[in-house]
Amino acid sequence: MHKILIKGKWIDSSSTESFQAANPATAEKIEDQYPVSSWQDCDAALAAAAIAFNELRQQPVESIAVFLENYAARLEANADAICELANMETGLPVSPRLRDVELPRTTNQMRQAARAAREHSWCQPTIDTAAGIRSVHAAIGPVAVFGPNNFPFAFGSISGGDFAAAIAAGNPVIAKANSSHPGTTRLFAEQAQAAAEECGLPKATVQLIYRMSHADGERFVADPRLAAVGYTGSRTAGLKLKAAADAVGTPIYLELSSVNPVVILPGAIDERGEEIATELSGSCLLGTGQFCTSPGLAILMQSQAADQFIGSVQNKMQSAAPGVLLSQSVQRSLTESVNTLVAAGAEALCGGQAAEESGFRFANTVLKVSGKQFLAAPDVFQTEAFGNATLFVVAEDEQQAKEIVCALEGNLTGCIYSHSGASDDKGYQLLEPALRQRVGRLLNDKMPTGVAVSPAMNHGGPFPATGHPGFTAVGMPDSIIRFSMLQCYDNVREHRLPAILRDENPANANRQVDGNWTREALGSAV
Repeated sequence: MHKILIKGKWIDSSSTESFQAANPATAEKIEDQYPVSSWQDCDAALAAAAIAFNELRQQPVESIAVFLENYAARLEANADAICELANMETGLPVSPRLRDVELPRTTNQMRQAARAAREHSWCQPTIDTAAGIRSVHAAIGPVAVFGPNNFPFAFGSISGGDFAAAIAAGNPVIAKANSSHPGTTRLFAEQAQAAAEECGLPKATVQLIYRMSHADGERFVADPRLAAVGYTGSRTAGLKLKAAADAVGTPIYLELSSVNPVVILPGAIDERGEEIATELSGSCLLGTGQFCTSPGLAILMQSQAADQFIGSVQNKMQSAAPGVLLSQSVQRSLTESVNTLVAAGAEALCGGQAAEESGFRFANTVLKVSGKQFLAAPDVFQTEAFGNATLFVVAEDEQQAKEIVCALEGNLTGCIYSHSGASDDKGYQLLEPALRQRVGRLLNDKMPTGVAVSPAMNHGGPFPATGHPGFTAVGMPDSIIRFSMLQCYDNVREHRLPAILRDENPANANRQVDGNWTREALGSAV
């Protein structure tokens, strides 16, 4: 039985209950056993994190930045072992997915978090000298991170964006591994702990628990020693955790569910329909459709050209070999979702059942409903089919397409494809305002599956895409603010203020306007 990481040491769990991951390419269990932690383990992690937070507040910011950079370097040095085990646990290919794409993305965002920590660019200090009031964002306290199954590196509980953002703000992190890839998470934790020791960070800066019961999970996020939670995963589990956290006022940042609507206007189909069909099918099948930004719903206007377009996508999906799903639970959930859509009246143009190939696979699936059908049951037809499936909604005209867009739930992304000239401008102007308010990121003429690690990126959106529309899970420094609290100082003496707010700080020079200070991100002089 593998050990858990508590207070800087790898120790035996207090529980004897265990679980195993499975190789999704073969459906065979992997030999290693991992503990299902009892409340005793959770309690120990929370107690250690509370102590670590008080110690971490005394650490120079440089130590945190160096930790993130050293951790990134360690991951690169151990890439072969990490990618090999991740391939076994997730079925994702070592190259190009894990080694060439996801690992560089992971280390890049760690280094961006280090830079943001060092520059204080997330702190947003505000100084009003006339009123004697100053405020700044600062660390909030111990943070729990629940990682997803689909991005074991870049969104992992002890390696991903939530982890890096929470650490950059100066918070200790208790990571809850995803049950699909516990071994991969363990390898990350080993390197994180080694980097923390090298930098002299508190013993419980990073801790790891593999799994806990649902009841203990809800108790965990509601514990007063926990200051904030980051969660990426299913809507069902996420909402239960949200209810528990909300009951005690603990901020919880969720990424839950998104069908990512793609609207394809008539002029775009006439101009380059085959090209867009290739883009859409490729996006639906990328990573076997297991991206939170996979296009699960496409809206078209009824026409012969639209029928030909749908047929082209169907042919491309049908001719491609079905990829490996991340786990048996993903296969089961995808089956249930497709069955729900078909039972509600969706026509299965291809797929719709488990694939014959070995492992956890599902036949590439294309579904279709009319706009009238969709509007009669919009909640059902927005069921997320997480995997290699998409639903076409064929509207009678652009006015009905607007009604469809207005019936959409909140999503991470929304896209409109239009003619490169002006022939679709009227339709765009009709649909864009409604779509804009229902998505975090609006795209034109581009599939939504890529999420750049950029300061301008918004990987968030209205509910149920996330729990709060005002925050992003990707992009430094804004993602760091989620794990902070706004601290205000009123009439506090100069020498008692945080260094970032003092007049003597050279970074504050020449920023006074009419007796007040403008809100600015301070530079590395702090």
